[in-house]
Amino acid sequence: MTIGIDLRILSRGVITGVEQYILNLLPYIFLLDKSIKFKLFYNAYHKVKLNYPWLDSSNVSLYEFKIPNKILFLSTTYFDFPKLDKLIGSVDVYFNPHFFPAPVTSNCKKVVTFHDLSFEYFPNFFSFNQRIWQKFLVNAKREAESADKIIAVSDSTKQDLIDLYRIDSDKIEVIYSGIAIDRVKDEMSSRVKEVKLKYNLPEKFILYFGTIEPRKNLIGLIKAFELFKSNFSNKNARNIKLVIAGARGWLYRNIFGTALNSQYKNDIIFTGFVEENDKPIFYKLAELFVYPSFFEGFGFPPLEAMSATVPVIASNTSSLSEVIKDGAILVDPYDINEIALAMKMILCDKKLRKKLKEKSLKIAEEFSWRKCAEKTLKVLTSV
Repeated sequence: MTIGIDLRILSRGVITGVEQYILNLLPYIFLLDKSIKFKLFYNAYHKVKLNYPWLDSSNVSLYEFKIPNKILFLSTTYFDFPKLDKLIGSVDVYFNPHFFPAPVTSNCKKVVTFHDLSFEYFPNFFSFNQRIWQKFLVNAKREAESADKIIAVSDSTKQDLIDLYRIDSDKIEVIYSGIAIDRVKDEMSSRVKEVKLKYNLPEKFILYFGTIEPRKNLIGLIKAFELFKSNFSNKNARNIKLVIAGARGWLYRNIFGTALNSQYKNDIIFTGFVEENDKPIFYKLAELFVYPSFFEGFGFPPLEAMSATVPVIASNTSSLSEVIKDGAILVDPYDINEIALAMKMILCDKKLRKKLKEKSLKIAEEFSWRKCAEKTLKVLTSV
């Protein structure tokens, strides 16, 4: 059997949730059945060079193209051409880990993963260029309709596909993603001081990890932090700061403006992009992790924090309550007072912190990339 896999999303060289999904899933899939051949479609006129050990696997072949993606998107969206399975030689199944337009020939099955439909619910959270791209160069609904099978990363995303696109429930398979954050081991402890200096991390801090964009509700987080400092901060929590870690996404100016105009601006630290091998140390050092996102299809960072036994506050919306369950304090992302009160509860109650740590680790251990890969390969080979 031969399976084609679309890697176009990796061409930008940034790591968001979709890229994280691909980079963690593929190494396990390639190892599960060496008799299956995998052909990888990788295209962009300007793209980063892929350098991953799994590219050297005996059953993996990389097919690189330099077609400008705008032209390719226009052609595939409006003319249903070229057939991507033909570009990489014939394959039995084409796996699209994102909903980029991907026409295939009639004798080739197609499986598409949907991570979320946030762009349908909250178009105002996306830049003008992104909205134009979604409207004219990508047709997510058509990709969902044309797929032989859809993988949804949560029940929440499955229900959105049913409600918004009228996709048959039987066509959608829910497969949870995994997480890949290790707790800081003894041999890593020597790097703690180095990482603290590298990112200017304070002694005690509340942590947010993710892209700097409106959907993540960072203005709400900053305002909740202000309220916590003003009204709830006791002697033990008075010196705590807020660390917002992650790369800039889009429409971030108001977020930085809110922090700059805050009376606690000296207690709010933006670290910028964090290298992957530094992430476990961030979690190790944090007193608390807060993720007040308005909408998530899955939500990697809260689970990563839970895996590292950091107490978590997260939104009670979309997939987060489904995935996190009772391993965190869930709050209304629109209620600043509720977020601030949850901060106080966790930071000032040692028994609650201990209870959350114990629960969160058990829940986080349920999510593994190997399990995700096994279920995904089963879909790909049985479609």
